[in-house]
Amino acid sequence: MAGSSGGTTSGGKKKARIEIIPLIDVIFFLLATFVLFTLSLNTPQGVPVILPQSETGETRDINGTATISVTEAGTLAWDKEFVALDEFLKRLQGFYASNPEGRILINGDENAPFNQAIYAFDQARIVGFKKVFIETQVRSTGH
Repeated sequence: MAGSSGGTTSGGKKKARIEIIPLIDVIFFLLATFVLFTLSLNTPQGVPVILPQSETGETRDINGTATISVTEAGTLAWDKEFVALDEFLKRLQGFYASNPEGRILINGDENAPFNQAIYAFDQARIVGFKKVFIETQVRSTGH
């Protein structure tokens, strides 16, 4: 009996048991990982700004897209990096050279100077981009 793990003492084979609790833990871990990964797919590519509201917004696809942010102070950022005007133009031309069918997403703060957003829009079109979008936040229907 010493060293016996319960069951019969006749020396028979032990039955294998499947422990369900560790399997449930693994499933919850995978579920949590999937949820967090899915939420991270729709993160903005630009610097944080307060987007203007619109009732006609559409979902966006960030593949093949460069994000230009215009802050409240009127400064420009390429994706998440602040840039000067000459650096902005170099990056715009470089992105067009490597991806002529690419898209430009202008992500402007609702209090940003309008002329800065128009400047970014114009420069993207001058370089040759045909797909230039303004990012907005969809307004709730309950005004």
